[in-house]
Amino acid sequence: MSASTGPVSLTQQLLRFDTINPTSPELPCAQYLAQLLEAGGFSVRLHEFAPGRTSLVAHAGGGSAAPLCFAGHLDTVPLGVAPWTHDPFAGETHAGRLYGRGSSDMKSGIAALTCAALDLVRSGLLRKAGLLLVFVAGEETGCEGAAHLARTAGALGPASAMVVGEPTDGVPLVGHKGALWLDARVRGVTAHGSMPERGVNAIYRAARAVAALEAFHFDIAPDPLLGRPTLNVGTIRGGLNVNSVPDEAVVGIDIRTIPSQRHAQVRAELARVLGPDVELTARVDVPGLRTEVTDPFVRQVFDVVAPRLGRCPEAASAPYFTDASILTPAFGGIPTVVLGPGALVQAHQTDEYAEVKCIEETTEVYRELARRWCGA
Repeated sequence: MSASTGPVSLTQQLLRFDTINPTSPELPCAQYLAQLLEAGGFSVRLHEFAPGRTSLVAHAGGGSAAPLCFAGHLDTVPLGVAPWTHDPFAGETHAGRLYGRGSSDMKSGIAALTCAALDLVRSGLLRKAGLLLVFVAGEETGCEGAAHLARTAGALGPASAMVVGEPTDGVPLVGHKGALWLDARVRGVTAHGSMPERGVNAIYRAARAVAALEAFHFDIAPDPLLGRPTLNVGTIRGGLNVNSVPDEAVVGIDIRTIPSQRHAQVRAELARVLGPDVELTARVDVPGLRTEVTDPFVRQVFDVVAPRLGRCPEAASAPYFTDASILTPAFGGIPTVVLGPGALVQAHQTDEYAEVKCIEETTEVYRELARRWCGA
């Protein structure tokens, strides 16, 4: 592939890599991007946290200041059970939309960041600071790739500020919620299905726990930027066969938190509500993000985006979490903005799509922002 390929065609190529987490490893997609970036003048390293689960870290340019980081993830979620009307791995375009699994979340973001970075390196304008690209595996299951990079000595290096290319419709966001994913495990006593009185049904206990969770409300004031915390029961699994009393059931709980909450306190509150028969264990525990709008980097992002929006952006946030939960503190708390060409409402949807125009415009935003932040 030519380094001059545009962001839309690069998005199409990335969509043809099946990177559904956890069944399809990110390695082939990471290798493809690595070859493209190396040909464009980047120094690239690949990091695996498990076989085939590969993240990419690339660096180019330089000067007296720490580089600007462009970050995103390579993995996608499963397709779901509903049939797609567009091939999720073909990169089809129709009526100004580019369809495919990951088109919004977030292969269009990866493509736009990559194309902007390659253009900047070719221009020779990165005299004050370089660019650091961090494209990770395993974001959808709790920032596994980012966490691996953060605990691997020398994997990341320094950065002065960061843009995360998650779907925002091209509008900059200065914060997002934290995530606490819990498994609520309940146990029972197995018995023959024809003699249920001889056992203790774990699914019945789990059902009572789910009812308690549905009625639960956080007694906390909403955050001015991030709103209220949320709780969702996402999965229930239990039982071995229909003709046995189940002796175990597990309820998956997805909690999105705001800065005034402490995750340990949230777990303790739920444990009190659910009672001693329910064992809570954390599957994902990542903090939220918030950068002050008065930060010079945020102001520069707003200045660059304003002409495209036709107005000055306002402080806004995302309900999802991003790899910034791990990477921002790993870089020492640098200013971070979430800004990408995908549509937030399209993430994880059947027939997911991104607007072609937004992909192209956001690439220009990335290019101009890096030119101002990293140029002479």
